[in-house]
Amino acid sequence: MFVLYNGAVVSGAFLVPYLFFMVIAGMPLFYMELALGQYNREGAAGVWKICPLFKGVGFTVILISLYVGFYYNVIIAWALFYLFSSFSGELPWIHCNNTWNSPNCSDLNSTLLNDTYKTTPALEYFERGVLHLHESSGIDDLGLPRWQLTSCLAVVIVVLYFSLWKGVKTSGKVVWITATMPYVVLTVLLLRGVTLPGAIDGIKAYLSVDFLRLCDAQVWIEAATQICFSLGVGFGVLIAFSSYNKFSNNCYRDAIITSSINSLTSFFSGFVIFSFLGYMSHKHNVALDKVATDGPGLVFIIYPEAIATLPGSSVWAVIFFIMLLTLGIDSAMGGMESVITGLIDEFKFLHKHRELFTLFIVVSTFLISLSCVTNGGIYVFTLLDHFAAGTSILFGVLIEAIGIAWFYGEAECCSCMCGEADVALGADVFHAAVVRQQVTYSCLSQKFSSKVCKAWGKVKIYLTKNKIISAVKRLIAINHIQKFMFT
Repeated sequence: MFVLYNGAVVSGAFLVPYLFFMVIAGMPLFYMELALGQYNREGAAGVWKICPLFKGVGFTVILISLYVGFYYNVIIAWALFYLFSSFSGELPWIHCNNTWNSPNCSDLNSTLLNDTYKTTPALEYFERGVLHLHESSGIDDLGLPRWQLTSCLAVVIVVLYFSLWKGVKTSGKVVWITATMPYVVLTVLLLRGVTLPGAIDGIKAYLSVDFLRLCDAQVWIEAATQICFSLGVGFGVLIAFSSYNKFSNNCYRDAIITSSINSLTSFFSGFVIFSFLGYMSHKHNVALDKVATDGPGLVFIIYPEAIATLPGSSVWAVIFFIMLLTLGIDSAMGGMESVITGLIDEFKFLHKHRELFTLFIVVSTFLISLSCVTNGGIYVFTLLDHFAAGTSILFGVLIEAIGIAWFYGEAECCSCMCGEADVALGADVFHAAVVRQQVTYSCLSQKFSSKVCKAWGKVKIYLTKNKIISAVKRLIAINHIQKFMFT
């Protein structure tokens, strides 16, 4: 969770807006979506029968979950590829004597982070050995899907299908493994991480706050977006899963406990991340912000490089990537379940064909995801990652809250869904906390940005953002036309 968002987290400044949004938005929205799903017993689209004007919001969150699935499964495929590579006597990202290495590659023992023109074996393994990025000139030169990554992606899709095809009967059993395994691995990694030289300095940086960074609006936007990703609000996941709850289930208690545990887990994982970042900073004798990186670089470059320096590195690599796989599968299951349940509950005839419809969804996701496993796939991945579910999520949950608090009615919500007005945390807090944000999109912050944001890349960015946002308007209009013609 606490990866480097445009330099925010290195100072620990990300913690302040993260906790702020957790209290005023995260928990209330979490509770609101649980109550919506449990009361209406339907997915993200069907729950809006209580306020048909906002039914477009339901389809919008389903669309966002589908967009995320296009690239999120690719991350799991990368982790699976790394896991297979870890079963070797020597990790392939330790030395520069591989066929994919360039003349700029320098082994781990040098202070190469100070050299602009040198690269690490871990960096070149990810970019050249895994992605084959050097064979693409940009987003307009993707090439064909690479068979190694395509095979890993296919394995991920097969696992997802057999975890979802019977609904919560199968996914509920799989979660026992995918939800508990990361805690074991995080604990093991923390115990190892804190013993490394420089780890304490990394943890100190994690807990310190640079208040000047709090003046950066992007830090607050990223924190609010991360709340949505971390808790699953705005994706329809909570609505889908809570629709299977008993009608009398105490969802208020569930919201408080689950969101609190989630935040504590994220906070705990920050110690693991920064202990290793501190170690790498100490090893290369550079500042922490020179080590940390955003996007997939932290997970697939910095961490593998740190693990490669440890005794028994292959074992630690296997442990780490197993954790990534379980985390990824768990999250991907939630996103796919949101899409499947939302559409099946809206179109009742699909209930009898859940297995086939699930197969259709996962295969469609696989086919579209193939664009992300080409030589230039990282550009498509970056495009989707930055624009498919960024501020679109914030827009979606804002409209959700407005629809419930002001159109359906706070009092009606309390009496129907909560039973007692004194537990109307969601409506009360968000009713008073609607904040106008001026969001300015910038070109992608990663180093791939100059190639992603070519002319037609900008057109795709525009279409991606506006397709999600305008879905609300179009679907609301369609709903009104249907009501006018058939009632």
